Parts: sequence; structure tokens; C-alpha cells
Amino acid sequence: MFRCQEYHPREGSSLSEASKLERNSLQLHNKMIEYSPLKQWAICFKRMVPTMIEIRKATREQATEIARLIMTAMTDDCCLFFCDEGYGLDDFHKMMTRLVEREDSQYSYLNTLVALDADRVVGVSVSYDGGLLHQLRQAFIDSAKVYIGKDHSGMDDETQAGELYLDSLAVVPEYRRQGIARRLILATKERASRMGLPCVGLLVDQGNPSGEALYSALGFRFVNDSTWGGHPMKHLTL
Repeated sequence: MFRCQEYHPREGSSLSEASKLERNSLQLHNKMIEYSPLKQWAICFKRMVPTMIEIRKATREQATEIARLIMTAMTDDCCLFFCDEGYGLDDFHKMMTRLVEREDSQYSYLNTLVALDADRVVGVSVSYDGGLLHQLRQAFIDSAKVYIGKDHSGMDDETQAGELYLDSLAVVPEYRRQGIARRLILATKERASRMGLPCVGLLVDQGNPSGEALYSALGFRFVNDSTWGGHPMKHLTL
């Protein structure tokens, strides 16, 4: 540990000189503390400790951030697959933001759990009763005609009664590999239990082995092959 010896002015030193040397001694002492091994260790430790992330129910005011993360879960290619010619990702985002703000949509904030770093949404889990798919999907079908110029009324079913369907799960890139997705999934499982649903179901892209590995590690089991958004999928349940 660094120490700074106390200064004693020599005989004959003027008061101003003594004061100046005392001040310089204090500045040197503070500089030594600033660069001491203990303080540097504390700084490094603070950087290594993960930020406290909270899992909470979403609010309507978070719609823009939630919509962006839902699109991350879907991938840009999938979002564009739903758009008619002349429409793009900005149009899709506007539509998804409106759907999150609504209360009668599968993507509603009422169906969403968020991971928060202070006030920032860094992760989302969107889930709903699979038995309500057709009722909840109508908002998407109606909105798609307006915002992205396409009629999706003939879409295949992606879920069914008897499961809480995990529609979208995403974490902001710089917050990944911190266990946030796992916490969101476990919170979704708890939500299924509160709703009286026996399991959580989801579709994972067959081209996403890392995602499938995460779900398998949490206990998800393969049910059957499926297709959604033009992509081959696997239907898993927990």
C-alpha cells in the first residue's frame, strides 16, 4: 500500500514555501491513491461484475424497443418475407410497434416480459395461449394489409391449444451470454403455470443450432417439424 511521508518544513522556511510544499505533498498523495493497486483492482472488478438485470411485465411505453427485438427474433429475411413489393423493414417496424401497443394482438405488451437494464429494454419474451391463436392473429392480418401491403389470412398455424406459445425471444447483442435468455424462458414457464397451461411451446429455425442447444439445455423436447415465415422449423416444448 502506498504511503506519503508527512512533511516537516525545515527551519528558516517561509510560511508560503511550507504551504506550497505541503500542498504538493497532498497532491502526490492523492495521485498515488488514484493509481494504487487496490483502486485499479476495484475498477477491474466493477467491469467484470454483470449489470443487475430485472425481468418485468412490459408496458405500452416500451413498444418501440419491444418491436425492434421481436424483429431481431424473426430475422430481417423473415420480416421481408411478410412484406409485399415496395415495403421494407421500416414499414414492418411501424406495424409491429402498433401491434405491441394494442391489447388484442399476439404481440401485445400484455403478452410480453422484458429484461431491463435500468430503463433500457435489453431482452424480450412474447408468449400467449396457443388456443387463442386465431383470435389474436387477426390484428396482425388486418395490420399487414395496411402497413406492408399483403394479405396473410391464409397463414399456417404455428401453435395450438394446450401450450403457452413462446412467439418471440430476443436479447440485445451486447447483453448476450449473460443468462438473460435463460431467465426470460424460466419466467415464461412460470407464467404458463400461473395460466394453468401444461407446457411452453416454441418454433426454432432448423438453421439455428445455438438456439436449439439453449432450449435443449433448459429441457425443451422435440415434437415435430414445422414451417413458418418461409423457414423450416422445429416445434419444441418444455
